[in-house]
Amino acid sequence: MAEIRIRNTEERIQGEDNVRAFLEKQEVLYEHWNPAKLPESLQQKFTLSDEEKQQILATYDEEIHDLAVRRGYKTWDIIALSDATPNLDELLKKFENVHTHTEDEVRAITAGRGIFIIKGTDDVGYFDVELEAGDVISVPEYKPHFFTLMDNRQIVAVRLFIETEGWIAHPFADEKFASNKA
Repeated sequence: MAEIRIRNTEERIQGEDNVRAFLEKQEVLYEHWNPAKLPESLQQKFTLSDEEKQQILATYDEEIHDLAVRRGYKTWDIIALSDATPNLDELLKKFENVHTHTEDEVRAITAGRGIFIIKGTDDVGYFDVELEAGDVISVPEYKPHFFTLMDNRQIVAVRLFIETEGWIAHPFADEKFASNKA
């Protein structure tokens, strides 16, 4: 289940209802899919064949289509990152800069753990959303954020897009941001 850490105060927010309520105030969508629905053989697998990626998409087909219809997403895929991913550190450097998008950034975590660092309202500042299998998050367009892995450096997620070109980041310079990892 997702957990939030507010960086300015170190306050932690736990519990699905509390997390959802906090994120709703920050205009961030949070939902939860059943992680046990995924076949056990894929629940801790972070290097995936194309067939295994298709199996994950097929497993969550109903949830993906429901979200796509409600939010206007037109395309989706699977991203799998681990220490076995070629050039992982270089790839993470690309992710680990505060940026915005011209569409929502959506991730449905199917295995592993990751973290979104999001710029909240002025009274909140930056906060971390620590995600695990079953957590679904949609960071709104133009909301400054970035994504990175947790210490275990393993994640599999469904990514959904409105634009068929997929993920396009626009750098967001913010002198108030201090990169202190969770």
